[in-house]
Amino acid sequence: MDYEILSERPDDAALIDPLLDRTFGPERMTKTVYRLREMLPPVPELGFSAVDPDGHLLGSIRYWPILIEGTPAILLGPLAVEPRLQGRGIGKALVRHSLRAARQAGHRICVVVGEPEYYGPFGFRPAAEYGLILPGPVDPRRFQAQELAVGALEGVRGLIARAEVPVSRKRPARRA
Repeated sequence: MDYEILSERPDDAALIDPLLDRTFGPERMTKTVYRLREMLPPVPELGFSAVDPDGHLLGSIRYWPILIEGTPAILLGPLAVEPRLQGRGIGKALVRHSLRAARQAGHRICVVVGEPEYYGPFGFRPAAEYGLILPGPVDPRRFQAQELAVGALEGVRGLIARAEVPVSRKRPARRA
């Protein structure tokens, strides 16, 4: 399958919701993570599209700003690939590409709700091991996190909340 990964293009936005409906169904909007994303723009530098040589959208990945007891973090998802093309590595390529971009952009902590068998190889571990709590119902085995910078989760514990405005990627300097 021939495709390339590009930064999300302006025209992709109108195609992503229908792709998500085809991939997850319209009931996806009832999930806890959607309440964290609601009415917020995704992190612009972390929106990527997989496109075929003709420019057709094959897959998409986005991230959203969140807070963990005031500490900035990002929420991975949704990740979607055209159902007929799933299992061909497009989703994994989008995850690898976007996590690399997140690290390069200075993001320090990433959280995801997804299958551990899928996200574990990318470095995600059960979020409960870090003392993280997601508001609302969630299957604990699917709630995962990872440090994008060594030590980023040291001393960070607690409830994940919406970032009401886009958050800075880096921790504020500590005052003496």
